[in-house]
Amino acid sequence: MPETATLCPYCGVGCGLLVEVREGRVARVRGDPAHPSSLGDLCAKAVHLPPTLRTDDRLLYPHLRTRRDAALSRVPWDLAIRTVADRLGEIVAAHGPKAIAFYASGQLTTEEYYVAGKLAKGFLRSNNFDTNSRLCMASAAVGYTRTFGADGPPCSYEDVDAADVFLLIGTNTADCHPVLFKRLRRRKAAAPDDVGVIVADPRWTETADLADLHLALRPGSDVALLNGMLHVLAREGLLDRDFITAHTTGWGAVEREIAAYPPERAAILTGLSAEAIVAAALAFGRARRALTLWSMGVNQSRIGTDKTAAILNLHLATGQIGRAGAGPFSLTGQPNAMGGRETGGLAHLLPGYRSIGDAAARAVVERHWGVEPGTIQPEPGRAALEIFEGLTTGEVRAVWILCTNPAASLPDTDLVERALRQADLVIVQDAYHPTETTRFADVLLPAAQWPEKDGVMTSSERRLTYLPRLVPPPGEALPDAEIVTRVAAAMGFKAWFAYESAAEIFDEFAALTAGRPCDYSGLSHARLRARPVQWPAPTPEHPGTARLYGDGVFPTADGRARFVPVAHAEPAELPDRAFPLTLTTGRVRDHWHTLTRTGQAPALRARTPEPIVEVNVADAQRAGIQDGDFVEVASRRGKLIAQCRVTSAIREGVCFAPFHWGRGLGFYKSANNLTLSARDPLSRQPELKACAVRLRRVESP
Repeated sequence: MPETATLCPYCGVGCGLLVEVREGRVARVRGDPAHPSSLGDLCAKAVHLPPTLRTDDRLLYPHLRTRRDAALSRVPWDLAIRTVADRLGEIVAAHGPKAIAFYASGQLTTEEYYVAGKLAKGFLRSNNFDTNSRLCMASAAVGYTRTFGADGPPCSYEDVDAADVFLLIGTNTADCHPVLFKRLRRRKAAAPDDVGVIVADPRWTETADLADLHLALRPGSDVALLNGMLHVLAREGLLDRDFITAHTTGWGAVEREIAAYPPERAAILTGLSAEAIVAAALAFGRARRALTLWSMGVNQSRIGTDKTAAILNLHLATGQIGRAGAGPFSLTGQPNAMGGRETGGLAHLLPGYRSIGDAAARAVVERHWGVEPGTIQPEPGRAALEIFEGLTTGEVRAVWILCTNPAASLPDTDLVERALRQADLVIVQDAYHPTETTRFADVLLPAAQWPEKDGVMTSSERRLTYLPRLVPPPGEALPDAEIVTRVAAAMGFKAWFAYESAAEIFDEFAALTAGRPCDYSGLSHARLRARPVQWPAPTPEHPGTARLYGDGVFPTADGRARFVPVAHAEPAELPDRAFPLTLTTGRVRDHWHTLTRTGQAPALRARTPEPIVEVNVADAQRAGIQDGDFVEVASRRGKLIAQCRVTSAIREGVCFAPFHWGRGLGFYKSANNLTLSARDPLSRQPELKACAVRLRRVESP
């Protein structure tokens, strides 16, 4: 049977797939050997995509609720669109544009991101447009911008094949980015004596099992570790002084800051030995080509932006950037979180990595959209958690949720549920129902999902891949972009949203990237059908760019990267007598986000049917818990009940639970019953990796 090339809709690795369709349905998925991001490899989640598409809980038709205590009822599309348009218009008229908010997803295509942001910021005049990428990569994005002058990972996956030292910090790559991890493992296996791997993680995972040096640091102590390593490198004369002088500013402030982090003090702050910190520093400093990989363990912190700065400081100080096999490389969590950042899909951004606070940037976008000068508001909108906090206070009255499940994925689930109950209007656009979020909907809009629509996504390595439509959507489901443009037309904006195809949307957006750091004005659907391309690609003839900053020039006012001095700070909530352990959350290999898709795959569900709680042996003994017992994990906000895995593979004083299970699958299965809403002051990303909890054994359910 013929196969069609496309992209995997799961993590940010951006694996290429070959899909076989039979009788209008996806029958088989395998890796695409021609796709440069994955070279034919793929993980179990992709293999088991077919059974997730036509399921009993697919949302097939629009639904409305006539009043909050009434049931949802099926309605025609015209009525659903008219209702959304009228209700949004009424709320804006009564309370102003700031009373409405959009909460979208890194699983939308670039075109869908763009039209939704255009409607919100350019026509409804609300900058309250944020996405679940705020839970994912916001700290890395702000960190790149603060240091380099622009967002965007400078590296490529091919750098994995060239690096001789890897520092993995805040990433369980084996579970969260398995295809990239396999590439790293192949690199290590090909030259085991010449390639070193350092893994900093409170848990011993499959990722840590590859390490030559595992640093089981205390949760939240990443800055202390990185500053301690940089202290050692400065002391041992392993800095690239020529690079610092020629290509950076601000080294003196960092040098003064790291003077306070000798390995002995860094050891106290991290819970590691001074010898281990020195060993990590020397391995990194003596590397010819050092590559740092990081993800949510760094980003999801109240100082996530500072942790990113500490990583970037390490690379700038050693000149480990802009060369094959060398650089700081954040691993995006979602398939198009990068594309969302490029389209301006966060509350402080406009398309092309423009800042909403920049008057000249607003003017450019207003001209491109054909709206009056001054239409786009100058103040950043509400970030993810602030949207829901605004719903509880009445400052936000309506929220339109696209392709995400915040009632399961956001921290402090009680707050999110209270917000959705108190909202005047909740619009939810999804492919599945019921979910933890759709049950709060006043309007329910059925969306097409992969592979029922076409569009473009950008992976962690800045590579754009075209996703063709392979099968028709079931029932009356529509692509997200078409739903948004129908609402825009019903609100009187049809002339500005009269697109005939996703390709037209892409061309309009790509033109806005011209001359920007993320320039892909030389790309089009037609070109991307032939092969994926990495930005920047400013002309149709440009081959794409494997890595950034090879010339040592950065997109700052003076062309130099900026060192940023950062200090260690403890997590927002520390253990105490009442709550003596620190809980950290994360993913498992077989599942994705809140299980709306992977929960439909029988093989994946069978392999990982329930959440577990990992507890250190010593902590279990103190609590009278044995392996296999059911335990109640309680924080100041709620409880989780799950089976316990007693292990020495997690640091004493720390326990771990996966976040995939929401309350819809069992009220006490949700790890976000426990998490807190503290967040980074710059990136506004929540601290999902550390909260104080206590354990007790319970009778088996």
